[in-house]
Amino acid sequence: MHAKRITQVFAILIAIVSLATFHSLLIPHSAVEGPQSGGLEDTIINAAASTQPADLRYGYPATDYERAPERSTATSFLKGSPSNSFNHSRVMVIPSMQDDDIKWIARELPALDVSIYIADNPLALRHPPKNKGHEVMIYLSYLIENYNHLPDIMLFMHSHRWTHHNNHLLGFDASQMIRALSDTHVIREGYVNMRCHWSPGCPEWLRPTTGQDTLGKQEETVLERCWRELFPFDPLPSFLAQPCCAQFALSKARVLSIPRSRYVFYRDWILRTPLSDYISGRIWEYSWQYLFTKDSARCVAEHVCYCDGFGVCFGGEVPYRHYWERLDQKTKYAEELGHIREDPAASQMTGLQGNNDTISGSTVRNMDRRKYLRTQIKILEAELDARMREAQRRGTDPRLRAEECGRLWRDGDGF
Repeated sequence: MHAKRITQVFAILIAIVSLATFHSLLIPHSAVEGPQSGGLEDTIINAAASTQPADLRYGYPATDYERAPERSTATSFLKGSPSNSFNHSRVMVIPSMQDDDIKWIARELPALDVSIYIADNPLALRHPPKNKGHEVMIYLSYLIENYNHLPDIMLFMHSHRWTHHNNHLLGFDASQMIRALSDTHVIREGYVNMRCHWSPGCPEWLRPTTGQDTLGKQEETVLERCWRELFPFDPLPSFLAQPCCAQFALSKARVLSIPRSRYVFYRDWILRTPLSDYISGRIWEYSWQYLFTKDSARCVAEHVCYCDGFGVCFGGEVPYRHYWERLDQKTKYAEELGHIREDPAASQMTGLQGNNDTISGSTVRNMDRRKYLRTQIKILEAELDARMREAQRRGTDPRLRAEECGRLWRDGDGF
């Protein structure tokens, strides 16, 4: 009898070991990768202590770090109520690589508090648990780490100063955008995309599809699956849209309206998803507006974005469009002038001006055209400069600013 009991116990132990081995095979490799040494806090809670049901999407019991977010009863966010104070605290969060040149920040914005994360250096003071998901991992890491001591305004920006996806009318210059951004506007809206121009990203951008990727949007083929994982209680929208490229501002109140555990869950999704760094980052590029506004598409009129956000107020959409028409005309003239200068015959015009016998009719016409183009460019530059100065002047008047953006304004209101 004693030998039989020993045999039974031994059989039970073998069964337990086999079950544990099988269970470990179900866990994705990324699931067992912990934060880097010296990195972000490990918020994984013992699964045995969890009273939550198993999360079958992953094939193992859910912990506080892994489970899907709780069902949200909020269908929208309330507008913030800006105070009359002009001393809002600000922090700019920057994802960067070791080789990025970020000296411009201290030079151009010396008074701004900055939180710089080095994605590819696990020994850096601030670094994400894994270099994946582009800026997403770092943005979420900042919110998780600083949730209990946030500033009034958070600016989530890329590390380069000049780039094509910064605002054209602010010189494509991140430092100009940051200086011009209205804190009051951010507090009122809660979430503000730092890019005003619709292309690319608006009015419709990502659509869930099971076919081949379209227009190079590889992320469309996995959008539906990702949505079910990230927002399991929310209906799948017909499309997602906002101006590119994952640079935005948040108010403290808007960040705190979402539980910290939700940010932990989203970061864990980036860590665990088998999707590539590129695809996982692209999914989030057009999901931030939904997370912070509940709008699947958030395409603010360009003139409103420039006016309410940055104090460049042309007086409405029509004068704003007219400014761009004149700017486009100037660009066309400049391009034509460049082509004439590249003409071999045109390159000799200066030396031939005193010898009419050797100047062909086409060369003369090119000389006249070049003179005309230069004159028109100067006229347009003067007109555009005057229009911009007037737009900036209008932007200093909070009443005009509110009027252009369709907001109610009372005496004493700020921007």
